[in-house]
Amino acid sequence: MKLQEVLKRTFNIQEGEFRIAFLMQLYVFLIITSLLIIKPTVNSLFLSELGVESLPIAFLWVALIAYLSSYLYSRALNRFSLLKVVKTTLSITILILTLLVILLKFNLLNAWMLFFFYVWVAIHAVLSASQFWVLANLVFNPREAKRLFGFIGSGAILGGIFGGYLTSILAPLIGNNNVFILAIVILFLCIPLLGTIWRLRVEKLNLFKVKKRTGLDSDRPLRLIRNSKHLTYLASILGISVIVAKLVDYQFSDFAAAAIPDPDELTSFFAFWFSTFNLLSLGIQLFVTHRVVGVWGVGFSMLILPMGILVGSVLFFFFPELALIVFVKAVDGSFKQSVNKSAMELLALPLPFDLKNKTKTYIDVVVDSLATGVAGFILVFFVRGLSAPSVYITGIVILLLILWVYFVFKVREEYFQTFRDNLAMVLESKTPIKKLNLKRNSVVDGMKKVFENGSESQILFMLSKLREINDPRFFPEVQKLLSHPSLKVRTAAIQSLYFLNVHTMVTEIPQLLASQDEDLITATLEYVLLHSNTDKSKVFDKFLDHEDPRIARAALFCLARESRDNISLRSHYRLKERIEALLSKTEEPQCSIEVISSALKIAGVANIPEFYPHLSRALKNEDPEIQKEAIEATGLSLYPPFIKELLPFLTDKTQRPLVIEAYLAYGQYLAPYLIGVIQNREAPLTQCRLIPLVLKRMPSQQTVSSLMLLLDDQDVTIRQEAIRALSDLKRDYPQYRFDHLKVVRNILEECRMYHQSLSALHTQIIISYRNRTKSRQVVTDDERNARSSLLELLERRLDAGLERIFKLLGLRFGTQDIDIAYEGILSEKQDAQARAIEYLDNLLYGDLRRKLMPIIENTILDVSSEEVQQTLLSKVPTEYECFQTLLQAHDHKIKLAVLYLIGEQKNPKYQPLVEMMLGNEDERIRDFAGQILGKLKAVQ
Repeated sequence: MKLQEVLKRTFNIQEGEFRIAFLMQLYVFLIITSLLIIKPTVNSLFLSELGVESLPIAFLWVALIAYLSSYLYSRALNRFSLLKVVKTTLSITILILTLLVILLKFNLLNAWMLFFFYVWVAIHAVLSASQFWVLANLVFNPREAKRLFGFIGSGAILGGIFGGYLTSILAPLIGNNNVFILAIVILFLCIPLLGTIWRLRVEKLNLFKVKKRTGLDSDRPLRLIRNSKHLTYLASILGISVIVAKLVDYQFSDFAAAAIPDPDELTSFFAFWFSTFNLLSLGIQLFVTHRVVGVWGVGFSMLILPMGILVGSVLFFFFPELALIVFVKAVDGSFKQSVNKSAMELLALPLPFDLKNKTKTYIDVVVDSLATGVAGFILVFFVRGLSAPSVYITGIVILLLILWVYFVFKVREEYFQTFRDNLAMVLESKTPIKKLNLKRNSVVDGMKKVFENGSESQILFMLSKLREINDPRFFPEVQKLLSHPSLKVRTAAIQSLYFLNVHTMVTEIPQLLASQDEDLITATLEYVLLHSNTDKSKVFDKFLDHEDPRIARAALFCLARESRDNISLRSHYRLKERIEALLSKTEEPQCSIEVISSALKIAGVANIPEFYPHLSRALKNEDPEIQKEAIEATGLSLYPPFIKELLPFLTDKTQRPLVIEAYLAYGQYLAPYLIGVIQNREAPLTQCRLIPLVLKRMPSQQTVSSLMLLLDDQDVTIRQEAIRALSDLKRDYPQYRFDHLKVVRNILEECRMYHQSLSALHTQIIISYRNRTKSRQVVTDDERNARSSLLELLERRLDAGLERIFKLLGLRFGTQDIDIAYEGILSEKQDAQARAIEYLDNLLYGDLRRKLMPIIENTILDVSSEEVQQTLLSKVPTEYECFQTLLQAHDHKIKLAVLYLIGEQKNPKYQPLVEMMLGNEDERIRDFAGQILGKLKAVQ
């Protein structure tokens, strides 16, 4: 039991995982032990009989045979289960070893047989390891894999240490024949062990009970790899790493042989350093891998090996000493089978298992072998062909390392993209959208079809978009809309023609002016004025005193707008007197809303401050229709004092859209002004909390910067609305800059608040449970209801806090991806939850991961569970501490709920907490605290 506690604390092995983890570790230990018995023995036979000059030829044979055998292996995986394929591979290995023992016993080995056994050992080395990791990816889910791969992988390193030392001790004592017999015995033990692992975990998955027969060209591993960027990058990284390793190994051997001419000393040198590399690798695997991969993710983990080799290679290039090449070899030998190996296996986790099953072995075996062949070609060309010193190979190594780092960044992008796509597919509501490479002409044709056959809403939407692009090619289609049955469409069409600024004058002007709709008439006159640049006075002379009052008022509106900054034009047509006359009509009892609307808009757009009191009075009118027209008029005025006068209308949902549209007319000046209103509390909180809704409709970098200031506001609702507004801006305008450091600080602050809320909720749940065992005389119904209300508010606060956390994460990492992950976390589908957690676990880093992952995992658990207390709550606070924390938080509803519960409990010990609220800045809380304090004193 104590051993389990140590392992759980050290390697994060959870309950129920100890047996399978140890079995997997034992399995890979035996596989690698047998390999380290076989490989050095066969290599020594090869070198002693054929010499080192035969190695490049052997490398080429390895590449050729591996490619051919991979085809047969992939066909076998299509026809048979993984269990049967692995058992068959082990059996073939045992048979070949038995044959080798017989040949050695009777001295029947020749050159071709030695080549055969050397090539077979090279392929077996990568094939056996690849089969194990395919099995590991099947046995463990992504979350388990991230925790356990480091522990399990240490078995491979232990096998390397144990097998190497065992061989070096036994080979001189019992001979090569008997050493191979030991390897055969070890491989025999692997077969029943494999069956046990399969029964414990894999059979329950029900994935391999049906034999798969495909035989399609698309299922060939090479084509599958080419069709997947993820797999292509993985294969590229593996290939480059193998070439680099072979080149480094050659340099290591070359410099060591030159520095140590004595064969016995050289053997001792190699044995010492290979053992040291394995020991280093074991230490890293046991105590570093799970921390590096778990905290910093696969991206950073994949960079450690190439960057370490790169540093050593650059130094070795300038100072070609044995010590430096030993350092490079140490980095390669220690990190390759520890951090890098675990990260590589994790990179394959998001891929569908069937795809991994068909391609991973091909990548591990064929790519590894082909890369070995490429390394052989490089060595033959540079060393034999050009007779270049081996130090020059370092230049090639450095170039390969730069390419290696590039592929690490590319595969990291694909890694996250695969997780995103998998999560979106599981959720079903978020389907990955295929990007279409639409040409400009196809977009134009689509818009034209909408103008010809679309509904009213579709046409209005396209006309609004047309104003943004101002493309004259749409002039004929928009002109046809001037005869559309809908007044809104005709109005929008003539306004679009105004913005298109095409010199051709449309012929439908009389028809539009006779429409009896004042908005359409006004838009038409504005269009006419645009085409009367040289003589606008003729338009005003003709229409200002028109017999149709609608046309006359529309002309007056156009005049007010045209003469806004033109005093002479205003004076020439006596604009002020005309507006006064129109406003006087609005005082008549029977004045229509149509006339009032026109008068207010004209007074607003004219830029004559004497008329603004009329707008202020209209804003206070009891008639909602007059208020509506006054709100629109204030937007036309751009008069700063109206900004505050409009704020109360934000709380009215029916008037809010009009207020926002009016505010938009003020432009970028408005954002810092409204932020100042919030920060200085120049308006009631109910109004301040709605201001972010206005600001998000004014997209700009200044708006983003202004909203970022609200992230530090003490009111939780203001922060919530500001975060939502920033999230919408990030989604629609990703080019804007967001202060990532400030965002991260706010995420961590939200985590702290979440912990507080969860602690308080846990305390209230415990007390509520205890109270249910008491009599109704001890706990009144009012107290029960008050506690229930507080519990409900705390649950809402947790939900809102989680939303803020994810919205802030979207500002840091991209809203679209985080929104999908958030939906996955809240989904009832366990698969979606697991994929979302895994995606976030790999995306987050450092403090963000440590603080956030327990919270995210907690959202799918019952808040009353014991696991919550273990992972998030170091201590369950008392109710007094709970109330004290909640009253210090910046949440008015929570404060009121706590005061209400204190009042129903009538316990004098809470009196200091209530007195603390008497100095609160919120008048409602001060008044309510005073009432509760009176209750508590009355009890005394």
